Amino acid sequence: MSNNPYGGTFGYGAQTTQPAAVPAPAGGGGGALIKDTTTANFSADVVRESRNQPVLVDFWAPWCGPCKQLTPILERVVTAAGGRVKLVKMNIDEHPAIAGQLGVQSIPAVFAFVNGQPVDGFMGALPESEIKAFIDRLGGAPADPVADALAQAGELLAAGDAANAAQLFGAVLQHEPENLKAAAGLAECYLAADDLDHARAVLAEFTPEQQEDAAFATVRTRLKLAEEIAGLGDEAALQARIEGNADDHQARFDLALIANAKGDRTTAAGHLLELIRRDRSFDDDGARRKLLEFFDVWGAKDPATREARRRLSSLLFS
Repeated sequence: MSNNPYGGTFGYGAQTTQPAAVPAPAGGGGGALIKDTTTANFSADVVRESRNQPVLVDFWAPWCGPCKQLTPILERVVTAAGGRVKLVKMNIDEHPAIAGQLGVQSIPAVFAFVNGQPVDGFMGALPESEIKAFIDRLGGAPADPVADALAQAGELLAAGDAANAAQLFGAVLQHEPENLKAAAGLAECYLAADDLDHARAVLAEFTPEQQEDAAFATVRTRLKLAEEIAGLGDEAALQARIEGNADDHQARFDLALIANAKGDRTTAAGHLLELIRRDRSFDDDGARRKLLEFFDVWGAKDPATREARRRLSSLLFS
């Protein structure tokens, strides 16, 4: 994509913080993630360290052929896990005591320690896929920093903190420029600040097909409503019209749009519900269709949505 529009009202373009990434593999054979231990150091290297994250203990010996197959796979998978687990190797020829205490009778043998205790393990050389699954069970599935950032940004936006939400959405877009959820979230931040131009600019960065994605549904609806409101008349004049003629349906409809634009959802819903009660045929059931658009924008959990939906059901089905 070109002409990045993410620098706007809140200075989103200045955001340099990237979403938290999975820790990079340590260099030089795994660094602190992989080490050899001794009987004297076992308590510190395994028991104590397993209180911070799971520790795998690989019991091996130089003469063991399967050990030579398994150990490189263990090192590779543990390194790729980026700190979710650690690997400690123990040569049982030089340090037989711990293996004897744990009842190791054949090698290779791998024990997983969590919170100071052995909780799982296996014997023999396993395929890499099974070792990955074993580590996932111990250390949890790999972190998804983008998903975490999007969830946090969504919570901030819902709480009314559009500026900080935008920082996170912008960071995700720097990392994944085609992330539609992040782009839609950023556009919603602009809309929360009544910055329609920047919201449109975010949307314009994507193809027409991408703009039809469900992620942009709220943005499209809110922009459409904003365009409709821009062409409406004076609120006081519209109110005078329905006071003079309660069946001036267009005036009532326009007042609903203005009330919604001002954030008065209860009044907006009330005008449309009254219009539905008076004349379902107006604008080919336009009042009901517009109310459903409002529901999409407000969200299903909004009190105004719940109350208006209840009243609409009463009108339609009673």
